[in-house]
Amino acid sequence: MNRSLPTPPTILTFGGHDPSGGAGIQADIETISALGGHAATIITALTTQDSGKVYNFYPVDSAILTEQAQLIFNDFNVSAVKIGMVGSIEICHAIHTIMLEYPEIPIVLDPVLSGGGGGTLSETELAHAIAEKLAPLATLITPNRKELLKLGTTKELITAGTKNILVTGTDHPQPDEDSSLVHHLLTERNGATSSFTDQRLPYTYHGSGCTLAAATACGLAFDKDIGEAIRDGLEYSWRSLKNGFKPGAGQHFPRRIQHKHLK
Repeated sequence: MNRSLPTPPTILTFGGHDPSGGAGIQADIETISALGGHAATIITALTTQDSGKVYNFYPVDSAILTEQAQLIFNDFNVSAVKIGMVGSIEICHAIHTIMLEYPEIPIVLDPVLSGGGGGTLSETELAHAIAEKLAPLATLITPNRKELLKLGTTKELITAGTKNILVTGTDHPQPDEDSSLVHHLLTERNGATSSFTDQRLPYTYHGSGCTLAAATACGLAFDKDIGEAIRDGLEYSWRSLKNGFKPGAGQHFPRRIQHKHLK
């Protein structure tokens, strides 16, 4: 007897196209698919980059993005949204306008302002627009420490409406931190804080932030609470990095499509 499989939850992702396949929309698709979700995707910008560096980016027309999003929301039951690279102030405003119509859908915002191997992806004005327009709508934002400095303080973002902030510590360890560990700090809307640690791995990775944000959004789409979604997202991301590979001359890539023999 044939049994139909359950329909996976749809996670809509906004992000840039990385031709190397290490980050951006492809990272989102791989992560969400590996975790049992369905990825619907809207490209915010084309980029020129390789495995080591971002060289340039070219935002899409915000009117096209808006039309794509409206069609997806009209057709699909979207369970979560992940926002990565925005690319322009116009696109930032367009996504803000779109998501105001769906306040019940959880949003994970990965405020991509630079590539892991170097290269600025967004201007200071865009960082301010993201903090003003998108962060207040987000269930969770996942900046690294450098990105947080451009967005504002944790207190400012929480006051503006952001529900949860996970500051990732995959960059260089702070002087008072155990350098063998990666420290992540979660601040909730009520002021409560939680810390998460992972073993620090020996390489730098292309697309690690995309992987974490997409995995966490997928967890929320499966109705996990924020703490469980973050813990599971961190575990999946760390495992992807641990089993990563180096396809080019630059950074290592996460192995997001994982095989059973890999642990």
